[in-house]
Amino acid sequence: MTNQILSNDDWGRYKKEGFLVTKFGDLTDYVMNWARSGSLWPMTFGLACCAVEMMHTASSRYDLDRYGIMFRASPRQSDVMIVAGTLTNKMAAALRKVYDQMADPKYVISMGSCANGGGYYHYSYSVVRGCDRIVPVDVYVPGCPPTAEALLYGMLCLQNKIKRTRNG
Repeated sequence: MTNQILSNDDWGRYKKEGFLVTKFGDLTDYVMNWARSGSLWPMTFGLACCAVEMMHTASSRYDLDRYGIMFRASPRQSDVMIVAGTLTNKMAAALRKVYDQMADPKYVISMGSCANGGGYYHYSYSVVRGCDRIVPVDVYVPGCPPTAEALLYGMLCLQNKIKRTRNG
């Protein structure tokens, strides 16, 4: 199929009938990314004390619902995984399995020093030195434990990252 340029007569006919002719790829990218960024559904994967701050972020004081962020308990209903806390070697396989169950596109937020790089337990034999060795991470939230404001800022950074991506 070849690209055809519309003549003025065709353009007038389409305009009169209510059609919108545009460059389709950029418009769909914009609309899809706007919808994705405005309806993030994170799955809680709380492993340690950072999970308490993650629950604090979901409370009424910070109100993630106003940003379209609602926590889900199932990986099949969520598109964001927040890894909060110390990831051990035994838990790494479960983390990867849950990540693989999520539908595409999927995003990962690494929350806290332990999830980012092992934290205080970096040299322990049983700790994975960063969850990015198991799953690809989109946003790192530093701190031990990070505050609720830091996680909220990380979620907003993820929304901005999604808005900037090109699909396909």
